[in-house]
Amino acid sequence: MRLEILPVTGIGEVVPGDDLAALIGDAAPWLRDGDVLVVTSKIVSKAEGRLVDLPADEADRDRVRDQLLAAETAEVVARRGATRIVRTRHGFVMAAAGIDNSNVAPARLVLLPVDPDRSARQLRAGLRARLGLDLAVVVSDTMGRPWRNGLTDVALGAAGIDPVRDYRGQTDRYGNELRLTQMAVVDEIAAAGDLVKGKAEQVPVAVVRGYPWRAEPLAGPAGPDGPGVRPLIREPGQDLFTLGTAEARRAGLLTAATLPPGGPVAAPAGPAGAPAAGVDDRCPVDGETVARAVRLVSEVVAPGTRFELTDAGGQPADAAYSALLRCRPPGDAPPDLVRFGADLHRLRAALAADGVASADLGAVAGPDGTVVLLGLVATP
Repeated sequence: MRLEILPVTGIGEVVPGDDLAALIGDAAPWLRDGDVLVVTSKIVSKAEGRLVDLPADEADRDRVRDQLLAAETAEVVARRGATRIVRTRHGFVMAAAGIDNSNVAPARLVLLPVDPDRSARQLRAGLRARLGLDLAVVVSDTMGRPWRNGLTDVALGAAGIDPVRDYRGQTDRYGNELRLTQMAVVDEIAAAGDLVKGKAEQVPVAVVRGYPWRAEPLAGPAGPDGPGVRPLIREPGQDLFTLGTAEARRAGLLTAATLPPGGPVAAPAGPAGAPAAGVDDRCPVDGETVARAVRLVSEVVAPGTRFELTDAGGQPADAAYSALLRCRPPGDAPPDLVRFGADLHRLRAALAADGVASADLGAVAGPDGTVVLLGLVATP
């Protein structure tokens, strides 16, 4: 494979209502069938009128910026000082939701296109109608990356090209089956195009020539334009880096503060709320995990509060829980019991942090005083 990366110059300033297909076609009459067009999202946004004028007063400007950021944000992922990393309503994780004031008139902001995939499809159709060429289109923008300095362009929208090259199920030269390898082709093409576009040269469009994007015809409900960039957007539940440090700590504290009586994993229930009998899929609790949680809270619980791990065998809860924790208060006086309730919650939060769900099974009288039983089961 031999690739060429070519800048498209002479497009000039783009204003709302401009026909991008006409501007690009006039600036690049040398386009060929099979080229991949990489178009910075900035000119797409300008043509679509995604511009906001800022007021003159600085305080009012800040207020408008905050309102725009809130409107474009689905979730705040991380923050530090004035910087916000957010998940946009498109699903992209970006600084300031991609709102930008570079390469635009002073006192103006540019928002991301409402639907970059749709923008890519419309531009592809416009170029086909105008030039009679079958092109692929990638709408790109700049993003930072966790763990690395520097920026790179990635694809926000795509049309006519499969966003992923999937190697799963194939074997390498040593006979090893590839199980995870999925190459984000449109991101690679976006980054390649940026090598000739640049940020200060005002070259908003590049052409990547020679990539065989039509080797396998696109199929499926998306039609010949393909699925766009949607397959590249990882769902938050599958992301190992969903939140920043402060946000993850806050989420953990809120989880601890709202720990339900039955634990983060509901215990199987039988008649009248009693634990069900014959549960075969309970997860065993590791004794060292429980001991670690007990040690963790031992320095902050009331003097005299004691915890003892026992097997669940012979107890009414033995079908639902794999272990019981006998919790003894420091005394019977009301202040002791109030403090004991807080100590129990500390321990349950520490257990939950290590994947052990707990449920308060109530107080039982014993030969050496009253104890509270916690039923334990490991989170699946």
